[in-house]
Amino acid sequence: MKGIILAGGKGTRLYPVTKSISKQLLPVYDKPMIYYPLSVLMLSGIREVLIISTPLDIEHFKNLFGDGSHIGMNFEYEVQEEPKGLADAFVIGEEFIGKSTVALILGDNIFYGSNFGNILMRKSQLEEGAVIFGCQVSEPKSYGVVEVGVDNKPISIEEKPENPKSSYAVPGLYFFDHSVVEISKNVEPSERGELEITSIIEEYMRRNELEVKIMGRGLAWFDAGTHKSLLDAASFVEAIQKRQGLYIACIEEIAYRKGYISREELVKLAKNLGNTEYGQYLMDISNDLVHV
Repeated sequence: MKGIILAGGKGTRLYPVTKSISKQLLPVYDKPMIYYPLSVLMLSGIREVLIISTPLDIEHFKNLFGDGSHIGMNFEYEVQEEPKGLADAFVIGEEFIGKSTVALILGDNIFYGSNFGNILMRKSQLEEGAVIFGCQVSEPKSYGVVEVGVDNKPISIEEKPENPKSSYAVPGLYFFDHSVVEISKNVEPSERGELEITSIIEEYMRRNELEVKIMGRGLAWFDAGTHKSLLDAASFVEAIQKRQGLYIACIEEIAYRKGYISREELVKLAKNLGNTEYGQYLMDISNDLVHV
């Protein structure tokens, strides 16, 4: 499976902070926001990642990650000239996807859960169809909402409904087979003028090829696209890391523990971060002082 991070858009909900910088480069406590969705793909066992961003911001992501080889990954980059909706990511990424299955994650989504990595590894093994997730929220009308029946069988999905049929929001993480590319090409713009991801999901549901994984209380999910949610996410990350002494979305640690890089390469990365707490954490990992 390959992965796509959609890190485009203008970030208007975060103005004026994002007038001159991509929101996915804003810090969420001690690391750039994009580290969090990238860590989700890495925990899924994905090593080939396409980052899609705006003409203005794409070079910043290239400067941040390069080709990804320093953490045992392979990164590619594409430009989205204007925000056309989530489904556009598969049209842009057609050549990258090829005949592979693919995961799409939004660049402002943050996930954390004790068993989340195991769930990701299982769901990323799909060969046909699609997998989406359902997270219970108090205000579902702000999100895409999935309605499920017996055995979590999907019944309907709506984009930001005025009267939601359930309290299960669909977070910005999706797994699809390679037919998602052709499906995306046939998606018609919505009333908002965008190519909606819900149109793709509806097609998989029509084909009876959609699985909905309902997440329990153990998963924390943030859509860090507003000032308050960004602050909430940063406070959450700080609290977990300070209490447990374990970092969230530490991509270098994930690469090391998955065997993508050696201890020597981890030490080099740690030294490049100087006297920061982040660098010291990586050094502690290399010395086997951090246990998970």
